[in-house]
Amino acid sequence: QVQLVESGGGLVQAGGSLRLSCAASGSTFSINAMGWYRQAPGKQRELVADISSGGSTNYADSVKGRFTISRDNAKNTVYLQMNSLKPEDTAVYYCNAVSEYSDHTRYNYWGQGTQVTVSS
Repeated sequence: QVQLVESGGGLVQAGGSLRLSCAASGSTFSINAMGWYRQAPGKQRELVADISSGGSTNYADSVKGRFTISRDNAKNTVYLQMNSLKPEDTAVYYCNAVSEYSDHTRYNYWGQGTQVTVSS
């Protein structure tokens, strides 16, 4: 089992920056990909960015050039550096980890979420 704890959310003005962190604990040896999702009121949860164990990254088109995802495998931690924030970035941000076990069974784990609010 994997537990995920996010930190770094808060209130920031448009154009500002924020860094989110997510620390994994438990059976961290099983983790492959990690990522960040977000959900705004009345909208679907969407992928923001993810990163493989080898460092390959993917970004939503809406955040390309502004957000950077990174991870420290030794610390089992993933980060999301958010620059040039816009009001439309306002959402609850969730950390995600995908674990694979010996029988190739995969599980998704989720953090509790952290609120990011960008004021205009």
